[in-house]
Amino acid sequence: MLSFNQLIRNLKRDCTGFHTLRVALIGDSATQLLAKALRGMSIERSFQMHLFEAAYNQVERQFMDPSSELYEFDADIIVVFQSTHKLGEYHSGLPIEGQASLADERLSFVASICENPSLANKKIIYFNYSEIEDTVFGSYANKVTSSLSYQVRKLNFELMNLSQQYPNLFICDIAGLQNKFGRDFMFAPNVYVSTEMILSVDALPYVASRVMDIICAIKGQFKKCLILDLDNTVWGGVIGDDGLEGIQLGHGLGIGKAFTEFQMWVKKLKQRGIIICVVSKNDEETAKEPFEHHPDMVLKLDDIAVFQANWETKVDNIRTIQRILNIGFDSMVFLDDNPFERNIVRENIPGITVPELPEDPGEYLEYLYSLNLFETASYSQADKDRTKQYQVEAQRVSLQKTFENEADFLKSLDMVSTVSGFTKFNTPRIAQLSQRSNQFNLRTVRYTEADITALAEDPNVIDLSFTLEDKFGDNGLIAVIIMKRQDAETLFVDTWLMSCRVLKRGMENFTLNTMVERARKAGYQRIIGEYLPTTKNKMVEQHYTDLGFQPLAHTSTAQYVLNISQYKMLECFITTKEV
Repeated sequence: MLSFNQLIRNLKRDCTGFHTLRVALIGDSATQLLAKALRGMSIERSFQMHLFEAAYNQVERQFMDPSSELYEFDADIIVVFQSTHKLGEYHSGLPIEGQASLADERLSFVASICENPSLANKKIIYFNYSEIEDTVFGSYANKVTSSLSYQVRKLNFELMNLSQQYPNLFICDIAGLQNKFGRDFMFAPNVYVSTEMILSVDALPYVASRVMDIICAIKGQFKKCLILDLDNTVWGGVIGDDGLEGIQLGHGLGIGKAFTEFQMWVKKLKQRGIIICVVSKNDEETAKEPFEHHPDMVLKLDDIAVFQANWETKVDNIRTIQRILNIGFDSMVFLDDNPFERNIVRENIPGITVPELPEDPGEYLEYLYSLNLFETASYSQADKDRTKQYQVEAQRVSLQKTFENEADFLKSLDMVSTVSGFTKFNTPRIAQLSQRSNQFNLRTVRYTEADITALAEDPNVIDLSFTLEDKFGDNGLIAVIIMKRQDAETLFVDTWLMSCRVLKRGMENFTLNTMVERARKAGYQRIIGEYLPTTKNKMVEQHYTDLGFQPLAHTSTAQYVLNISQYKMLECFITTKEV
């Protein structure tokens, strides 16, 4: 982790080309150094943060006064830090008849923020509450509902429930950080009494990093894939030398336990939707043997989306995985016990994350926990099927090599797409695609579930979702279109995004054919599309011109028009299944 001084030095770096963020920081204690840490950490993540920091202890005024500086600043993301210390200042620890509990009062306030119509499109990052053991009741505090310990624990539990109720509310888990590092690390009493600063200087980089983890996930920048070396990473020993019986694994005492628990963590990531891959310098049959035959292996071959075991370099094998998965290298994490292999991958694959694993495998997990590599802003049941989808994609890649031309290959897939509007059933997946899609995303507009529901109810919006299945399996919901009425004859493509898993199968043509058909039926004469460039969507820079749109002159952004009366349906080998 970078030190606070290193974050301060970041503030002098050139941020040309960085994404911009408008962030408000509201706190009930001194937040000046936290503000600097946030700005420094944002630069480390290639963001330039324009930050509004509210005056000391003005949380309620900033939110309740519609003329406050908070509303004038109009931030995209609002970070709120209401501390346990301030909560405790007004807390006697004794019940007062007829008075709401501290937890209930604070929860009511947080709910009012989330329900405020003026903040409907804002993301709220709210710090939960680190515990202070004031020993007023000792351990008996667990039995006294009015005790500070009881109220703080209730607050943190109910904040989790509240975040499920309000999609725009995200909890920054500084209570978890205190559990990891300890209260003496997180809080310096001698600094607090003279500055009102709750967080110690040493803790600030970790807190700023957690805030930026959430912001990056909201902005669609997060890790999707974990690539594993095998020998001395997934198990102890070298399978080619030690044999199946000689590698170290198991639930008993000893180093084998560390590898087994590491595999259990990887298995949980796979079940959450992280793509698990393998690169190993080994014969494929030898490398797969533990997965198939070792009784203590937690991971099985079914858990691995792409398995690359051969004598090619790991750099080449990771590039092969990238081509199959069609995701950016900056979405990948590579774990290898060998420092030489780690450095080779870092030097040759820009953007990939390569943690510096400890020498002792017993320390792997605690180290990886501290990095919080797999932050996310959404989760759906569809995530559980991701590994199977990429295993099937590898089969498609193998099949394609047997065909001499692309058309014959596409015909052989027997592709079917279900076309639907936005419904309560597909809204979570649509919102997730909006938040996660970066490469095939023409304007990179992010929407919450509440936003998607509002769009579905808007009579001036044509909303379309597309699934795709073929003879290998179902890819699920893979494309989203939002077209908004610009005038009586014109539709504007607010959103066109697609999962990169289905590129080069004619889905672009199929989607546009459907868009034109719906626009024609609704009486529109033209469709206008816009390309807003980002560091990740270069691949769709020519998307509209490739599909026959004509550039519009005298526009501040790259816009294109398609005249519906002149449109000829594009060739594709996908049949429609409408609902």
